[in-house]
Amino acid sequence: MLKPEEEPVLKNPDIRFAGTAEARVEKGYPKYKNGKVEINANRWFEDVPKETWEFHVGGYQVCDKWLKDRAGKGGQNSRPGRVLTEEDILHYRRVVTALTETRRIMAEIDNVIETHGGWPGAFAIGNGDS
Repeated sequence: MLKPEEEPVLKNPDIRFAGTAEARVEKGYPKYKNGKVEINANRWFEDVPKETWEFHVGGYQVCDKWLKDRAGKGGQNSRPGRVLTEEDILHYRRVVTALTETRRIMAEIDNVIETHGGWPGAFAIGNGDS
């Protein structure tokens, strides 16, 4: 779903990057608060649904992990966090949008299954009267 040429919603995602100062993912970040994903005390992504922030794929909380992989590290092998480029910022906005859209589609599928008898009844072929 991360192909903007195939998914118009990804061309210009609604998720915004806000604040001022350097776009560095600082040690101890990201932090989620009230729809904002903070990468440091002065920069954040806005309008991130909590359910999308908490969404797991393959055992990973995707929105958190992507930023944590770029965050500053302390300890013996300390290093500063990565400064996000414009491409990084757009990519993260697209990831959040794709996950939100995935959640929406999953809910639609669940509703259709429930409407047609639930699991596994919605997938039964015929009723045995052939």
